[in-house]
Amino acid sequence: MRKALIVGGANGIGLAIATQLAKREDYEKIYIVDKVAVAEKFSNSKFESILFDLTSEDFSNFDRFKDIDTLMITAGFGKLSLFKDVSEQHIISSFSVNAVAPIRIIYHFVDKLMSDEDFRCGIMVSIAGFMSSPFFAVYGATKAALKIFIESINVELEKGGSSNRILNVSPGSIKGTSFNNGKTDLSVTTTLADDIIANLEAKEDLFIPQYEEIFKNVLARYKADFRDEGRHSYDYKLNSNRL
Repeated sequence: MRKALIVGGANGIGLAIATQLAKREDYEKIYIVDKVAVAEKFSNSKFESILFDLTSEDFSNFDRFKDIDTLMITAGFGKLSLFKDVSEQHIISSFSVNAVAPIRIIYHFVDKLMSDEDFRCGIMVSIAGFMSSPFFAVYGATKAALKIFIESINVELEKGGSSNRILNVSPGSIKGTSFNNGKTDLSVTTTLADDIIANLEAKEDLFIPQYEEIFKNVLARYKADFRDEGRHSYDYKLNSNRL
């Protein structure tokens, strides 16, 4: 029987993934590490909640999960705001939670990734890590760091002879999550959760939801003229009623 660890699984897409995995007969336990507990209305007999703040200094808590074969890191936060309007503490916290914490967690499971046994692993990154993102400069920078980290480690895994990979999940804006002060709505996120799980099972290294519909063209425009696409992104966010 299989066991999974979802870091940041108390709400949003992390909770959706945990809920979908719990429906499967081959999973007997879903560990959920988050700074808050799973709300009662989302509780499941297969869930085990562990409270942990990703800004903590000591990450040895993750050494207790030696029995898992699936790891999904979904914790992270962002704030749409001009760089001049964010606090210095926001910069520190953003890199600590969005970039440093996932890398540190992966470090605690690198032996599983390098082993001959199947280990499914993924990190929620963001399409903002692939291009300039005005109003999201700090958030985008944290996700760009994750993108390069994942790509680099996957080469090391390949060259080391392992078939395991870290899946980079890089969506745009996701509805039905608590990101940017939204509310968790599993009816909205279930399809995406299933898609992420399918990519984890296939040991893919990159999944960009709505790639063909939206982001293929966006990335092409960025490659052709990153300055002009940055201006387009600025105006789009300004007019999106999300600020």
